[in-house]
Amino acid sequence: MNLDLAHKNALVCGGTDGIGLATAKELALLGANVTLFARNKEKLEKSIEMLDKSKGQSHAYLLADFSDSQAVKETIDKHEGNFHILINNTGGPSGGPILDEEPLKFQQTFEQHLVNNQLLAQWLVPFMKRAHFGRIINIISVSVNQPIIGLGVSNTVRWAVAAWAKTLSKELSHTGITVNNVLPGYTLTGRLQQVNQMNAEKQGKSLEEIEAQMIASIPSGKIAEPEEVAAAAAFLASPVAISINGSNITVDGGLSASL
Repeated sequence: MNLDLAHKNALVCGGTDGIGLATAKELALLGANVTLFARNKEKLEKSIEMLDKSKGQSHAYLLADFSDSQAVKETIDKHEGNFHILINNTGGPSGGPILDEEPLKFQQTFEQHLVNNQLLAQWLVPFMKRAHFGRIINIISVSVNQPIIGLGVSNTVRWAVAAWAKTLSKELSHTGITVNNVLPGYTLTGRLQQVNQMNAEKQGKSLEEIEAQMIASIPSGKIAEPEEVAAAAAFLASPVAISINGSNITVDGGLSASL
């Protein structure tokens, strides 16, 4: 099975924590040159040191806050978009009942996720076409399969990203570029800790009780590790995954009820 990414360049957004960092590590292990894209310079520098270089890879980083799409555009305008692989991965918004959310929050989250994805795709696809190899992989959420109560803004925007990806996959289907989504379920990240803390306060329960309820809802009986989600993304980035296009790959331990 050809998983070799030697001489391939990967751009990993949100690559300093959680699923993003785990994905960057997996891509580096497969031989890719990895560029991390995030907002914290100190964390970026530390994260680069964690990436495998045994195959002679060269790793780098780009600096911008994804809550500011203009800053993202200004950053990428200064660099060549010579990347074969794009991992779109951005932290989700805070939770709460959907009717309590301000309309501005929907706009900001839409910009942070879908608008930035569009900017990056427009930047990178021309090179991918010339290289006859491209992988655009969006780390979204299992909420694409079924909404998660209390995450109304996230649910709404994740669906928009999934529709964007499906459309793009059709448009690029004959170019050697694939576009796919990875849908994590409950995963051991800082984001999950924030959601659990919010639910604990709302329900008047301890954090341990909330976590136990969560685990009980997962058929596999465990919360996923970031590395398990990253493995799916790394596979989709590989040469062997050329015929997987426009797909949602769910990594949730059997949580979602949809087919």
